[in-house]
Amino acid sequence: MSKTLVTGATGMVGAHVARALVARGDEVRVTVPQRGPVAALADLDAEIVTADVVDRRDVRRALKGVDRLFHVAGATALRSGWHELHRVNVVGTRVALEEALRAGVEKVVHTSTASAIGPAHGRGTVDETQSFNAARVGLTYANAKAEAEREALRICAQGLPVVIVNPAHVLGRDDVQRSSTELVRRFLRREIPLYVEGALCIVGAADVARGHLLADERGVVGERYILGGRNFTNDRLFADLGRLSGVEPPAVKLPLAAALALARAAEALPGRPAITVEEVRAMSLRWAYRSTKAKRELGWVPGHHEQPLIDTIDWLREREGGRLGAAGARQPIVLRAAGFGLRRVEGVWRVLAEE
Repeated sequence: MSKTLVTGATGMVGAHVARALVARGDEVRVTVPQRGPVAALADLDAEIVTADVVDRRDVRRALKGVDRLFHVAGATALRSGWHELHRVNVVGTRVALEEALRAGVEKVVHTSTASAIGPAHGRGTVDETQSFNAARVGLTYANAKAEAEREALRICAQGLPVVIVNPAHVLGRDDVQRSSTELVRRFLRREIPLYVEGALCIVGAADVARGHLLADERGVVGERYILGGRNFTNDRLFADLGRLSGVEPPAVKLPLAAALALARAAEALPGRPAITVEEVRAMSLRWAYRSTKAKRELGWVPGHHEQPLIDTIDWLREREGGRLGAAGARQPIVLRAAGFGLRRVEGVWRVLAEE
């Protein structure tokens, strides 16, 4: 029986990976930060150790006797700031993998993200061959995860057997730290005041966990594998969330320049802004991917594209109940009026442009 360490097991992906490993029959050890939430690990048959992934002594202790490492730990929130994103994603990866090399770990699966590959151009999709362009992306989270990948590949070149997986935007149950499901939560709370043209690849947490295990079993050392599901335009994603939840989608869709101007104004006001410049920029890009390589080389196939949306809505309703919009809930009247006006103006503009 393999002894397997999972870092970041208090997060949604890490918790799903840990459960999948227990089901596979591994002897599982998981790391949790000091005073970290452990709700997602309830009833998990695993050894739990307290460790900070940037602390070498903690990581060295956690790796004692370990055969395999799933390094899932990472900071994901766009509002975390560069210092925290770099500390957890880049320094944490460097420490965990250097210590894994020192400990003679047999195989490492490193959890990156599809955004470390970058967005697609035009209306197309991209795969693992695309080179990351940090200047074009301009987002702290994507830049930090791309740098973490470079650390993983550097240590792989020193002899550590590393396989990289690049999940797209993950939805599902047990996101107790409110990371990638925060998009759906804000939708259900009617806290998305506006949106712009863009696209997002959605994948289920259980599918991503299964992809991790397949990468461990079949993945080629030094290679990376995108784990993505359906590519949704922002229009389609919000429409489907509205249909499945009964909550009216955001009413205001703006050109990018106008949305950025409003986000800058929101950031200048006291308190927590309803939307930030970085969130608008992220929403405006086309995060659309192909998972052909993972399907071909790993035998990985994602489930139905609506299931991650359904699972997230159901889990959030179970968890937050009355704090979310009920079926039939509409957007605030001010936003509905603004959306109606913008659509009328856009319609008139199109008619004039055709004449």
